[in-house]
Amino acid sequence: MYNTSIGKDIEKAKALLEAGELVAIPTETVYGLAGNGLSETAIEKIYAAKNRPQFNPLILHVASIEQAERWVAEMPLSCKLLMNSFSPGPITYLLPKSSLVPDLVTAGSSRVAIRIPNHPMTLDLLHRLDFPLAAPSANPSGYVSPVSAAHVLQGLTGKIPYILDGGNCSVGLESTIVGFENNIVVIHRLGGITAEQIFQVSGAEVKTVLSHASPTAPGQLKSHYATSKPFYLGDIPALCQAFHDKKIGVLSFDKRSGQAVAEEILLSTAGSMEEAAEGLYAAMRALDCSDIDVIVAGRLPDAGIGRAINDRLERAAYKNN
Repeated sequence: MYNTSIGKDIEKAKALLEAGELVAIPTETVYGLAGNGLSETAIEKIYAAKNRPQFNPLILHVASIEQAERWVAEMPLSCKLLMNSFSPGPITYLLPKSSLVPDLVTAGSSRVAIRIPNHPMTLDLLHRLDFPLAAPSANPSGYVSPVSAAHVLQGLTGKIPYILDGGNCSVGLESTIVGFENNIVVIHRLGGITAEQIFQVSGAEVKTVLSHASPTAPGQLKSHYATSKPFYLGDIPALCQAFHDKKIGVLSFDKRSGQAVAEEILLSTAGSMEEAAEGLYAAMRALDCSDIDVIVAGRLPDAGIGRAINDRLERAAYKNN
């Protein structure tokens, strides 16, 4: 057991990581649970702290395109175009791995997921290290991802020594994961960069392939991002009627549901998809901690980043819907 502390000391984070310990790090998407991505011992600690299945691969975080090139065997032109436009940023690239990358990071796959996060503290930390950081979300496996240092503490207190506090995450959804096959860009996870943006930059055909049963990339499990309270997705009035005898918490996009419920959170009064994404996980956690029995939510418009939000809602509700 650790006496988990929160702080802004990048040198302390560096020293712990170099000693083989884990540190929660801020990114623009969600907080990551980071360890030395070249150390199997550190990687095993990540899986253990999260109770994460080892068939679910991890993402390597680096500080620059030059660093990324050290850990991959090849990088196609379309990848370089996307990196030049979107990295640092909420996008991860699935590429043939270098022999230096442990199989434990990739869950035995020949491809490694790698990204450059867009957060000043974590970029500073990565520049000071001579190894990449393996980092899934900093929470117990399957639960709602953390978008603040306090969220990390709630889930991992006693399991890690240090949380590097970089404030609240600005994007709020995990990164988009893309791979490259025969001049096609394949989206393996929906996230902060949309298919439309990828097409505009790459000029390549873009298709979406989500392998939930047997993950080929991180963050693909069908049941994920789930609250501890039962979570239902669909028509909000109908769901409220179905659970009329329970205390209901409602998660709405931009307009109140008009239902007589115990709690209701609007993701964006202005109807902004970006604002909804940024506040999604905090809202889900707030409802989960409130005095209610069930959480009900409706889908957002299925366009742009709304597709990624709906993906998270569908997987949060998977066990109940």
